[in-house]
Amino acid sequence: MEMIIIFIWLTTILALLFLQRLLLKQTATKINLPPSPWRLPIIGNLHQLSLHPHRSLRSLSFRYGPLMLLHFGRVPVLVVSSSEVAHDLLKTHDLKVANRPQLKVIEIFLNGGRDMVFSPYGEYWRHIKSACVIHLLSKKMVQSFEYVREEEISEMMETVEKASSSSTPFNLSELLIALMSDVTSRASLGRKHSKEESMSDFKNQLRTILDLAGGFPVGEYIPCLAWTDKIRGLDHKVKQVSEKFAGLMDKVVQEHVDHGDKPTHDLVDIMLSLERQNTNGIELRRSDIKFIILDMFLGGTATTYALLEWIMTELIRHQECMKKLQEEIRANAKKPPNLYISEEDVKDMKYLKMVIKEVLRLHPPFPLLVPRLLTEDVKVKGCDIAAGTQVITNAWAIQRDTMIWGRDAEEFRPERHLDSSLDFRGTSLELVPFGYGRRMCPGIGFALALVEVTLANLVNRFNWKMDVQFSGDEYDLAETTGLDVSRKNPLIVFPSLA
Repeated sequence: MEMIIIFIWLTTILALLFLQRLLLKQTATKINLPPSPWRLPIIGNLHQLSLHPHRSLRSLSFRYGPLMLLHFGRVPVLVVSSSEVAHDLLKTHDLKVANRPQLKVIEIFLNGGRDMVFSPYGEYWRHIKSACVIHLLSKKMVQSFEYVREEEISEMMETVEKASSSSTPFNLSELLIALMSDVTSRASLGRKHSKEESMSDFKNQLRTILDLAGGFPVGEYIPCLAWTDKIRGLDHKVKQVSEKFAGLMDKVVQEHVDHGDKPTHDLVDIMLSLERQNTNGIELRRSDIKFIILDMFLGGTATTYALLEWIMTELIRHQECMKKLQEEIRANAKKPPNLYISEEDVKDMKYLKMVIKEVLRLHPPFPLLVPRLLTEDVKVKGCDIAAGTQVITNAWAIQRDTMIWGRDAEEFRPERHLDSSLDFRGTSLELVPFGYGRRMCPGIGFALALVEVTLANLVNRFNWKMDVQFSGDEYDLAETTGLDVSRKNPLIVFPSLA
């Protein structure tokens, strides 16, 4: 009997010691997760997203803080909504968060990310980024395309001048996207394709791609419900748009192959030569070239066009700013309003640059930037974030933060940048419309060179008013859905000679 009692005591003591050790180990390894809203089974927090996720995520951040962990189905998603948190994550852990999540839409459109924007971080990405920067996006190359910008803008101005002589409403949106497309096409493809039948629905195709890339397909986050994407036609739409663009890009590439002996060489020619070289063991396939071209169109056309559209919208809504900009342009250019404003003239126009900066703050091209993916565990603000977590940076929320921009952060006021040292070229996390760090957009110089000189010429030569039938806050500021956010409605205006 005594032996049994002793055995029970020893067993109990050993069990208690084991449990104590186990509890200590669990306490020692307990993770501290960021604040998170309550989530539903299976779908997680997907039900809390609106048609405009940048707005709904900002509303959630007011309650749960600027570092917030959501779950989109099975996928953990970290949402960053302040410059301070962005600094701790994007700057301190830039390398660990330099990757991209591999999404279903990207798998279909871009063969798993064989382009520059969505490509996984690594040697292939560095190789194609370097090629694009050197042969299209560098300062030297941007300057070399000045004659292209001047020719296309001059042609556009003739169209506007004809429209100004009539009393009919004028669709400025169509003209702007044609301009962006023609400049980008000539710079990267060697000639413009806007007159071709296959490009007739170009804007709608770009819009669809950006909508799909910025969407939240159910099957991506809840595999057991992937069939719903097929029923609602998402899979068919992705395949259809992909085939349209693939056909156009294949035609462009083949055209360059057939005329390889031409005296001038554009980006496609360079990519074809890299394909043959197989530099440093990096394989650039013929099919990859069309994905890189698509990047140039999305960056050089869709986002640049959206930026100009928002600039003209805000200036027309704020005529005092329009007048102030006209005065600066005419004072610096020292030319009659009917003459072309050159890029040399634009160089010293401070208020023009302040206007662009303010519009980039209020209407960043990608309000949630392009998602990233953590490849290693990190600790941010005392919180543990696991590898494999997707990272969304809400640039739209950061750039409207009243702690940084004041109580009037929602208002269009270019003067706020007069004495500000904050910059959008990667030095200030308070202003990140083009991203930050390794995955920052490399095409800023290409885009701004076109936006600045186009804006200067449009505002210098014409006065602008909206058609009263197509105006009002609800109409003017209505946004599209998708990866980028442009005007939902076309910009219908009445231009008149200044």
